Amino acid sequence: MTGRVGIKDVARQAGVSVGTVSNVINNPALVTEETLIRVRAAIEQLGYVRSESARQLRAGQSRIVAMLVLDLANPFFAEAAKGAERALREADLGVMVCNSAGSASEESEYLALFAEHRVRGVLVTPADAGSRTVETLRSQGLPFVLVDRALPAGEGCSVSVDDVLGGTLAVRHLVDRGHRHIAFVGGPGDLPQVRDRFTGARDAAREAGLPDDALVTVEAERLDVSAGCDAGARLLGMSPRPSAAFCANDLLALGVLQALFAAGVRAPEDIALVGYDDIEFAAAAAVPLTSVRQPAARIGRTAAELLLAESHGDPATHTHQRIVLQPELVVRTSSRTPARPHAL
Repeated sequence: MTGRVGIKDVARQAGVSVGTVSNVINNPALVTEETLIRVRAAIEQLGYVRSESARQLRAGQSRIVAMLVLDLANPFFAEAAKGAERALREADLGVMVCNSAGSASEESEYLALFAEHRVRGVLVTPADAGSRTVETLRSQGLPFVLVDRALPAGEGCSVSVDDVLGGTLAVRHLVDRGHRHIAFVGGPGDLPQVRDRFTGARDAAREAGLPDDALVTVEAERLDVSAGCDAGARLLGMSPRPSAAFCANDLLALGVLQALFAAGVRAPEDIALVGYDDIEFAAAAAVPLTSVRQPAARIGRTAAELLLAESHGDPATHTHQRIVLQPELVVRTSSRTPARPHAL
């Protein structure tokens, strides 16, 4: 048989009505065992695949949730996507994961695509630092939850981590180890997560009574290993050189670590390192990396559960939730050695 196989073709092949084929697919308990076997054999023989778009039109709601993340190459977002997927599969829904690559224009194109296909809802980590992403989703009438980004209470659902606290934990730890000259290696400054982590780092330095110039900034173009290597080279060229560095994520920290190794500089003896996210590679690095742990899978699952609650219920009576999870400092070799005396 050539062309697309339809439900009528299956019915003809099995010698039953179209309604019986529909029951076999959707309500098999209504069909006798003999008919089930005959219809399923016809489906297999003809290679019939039901039209999900047609089924959704009849049901009035999609079974697909879209998830748009900043960087799928970052294991943090991959783990968050896994958490969301597990929750959605339990609800018999599928998830379409897309990557904005931190581009506001690519994000905009994806949001238009989601609206065109009328997905069940959207889980999104905005690339746009302003409110344009939220405004677009509202105008499209799609349920949404922000992932790894806080949203003011009442404006929508969001799941995030207290990044200010995370930055405080990281630098407080370095100060407690004796460091008095610390670099903050951050990514694009317009990302709220990076700004919050720096705010926490600055708060910890001030809490310890350090002067403002005790915390210096090394800005990276991106939040990846390559940008971390670049930032690490600049860190090594500073005079005086900081005795420790807190990086805005683990990929940056791993890149800094590579730059240190290439220059023959030891971690933690010469420069202590702390990352952020606690991805799987952090513990497996040549020098196991101290990191501020974000519960990535829990973030994804919680966001998916909030979206399910909103999309299943009456939007008019739905109460938006702003969930902020707590980070945890995981101490490993990269920061364990006390700092040597270092002049500011």
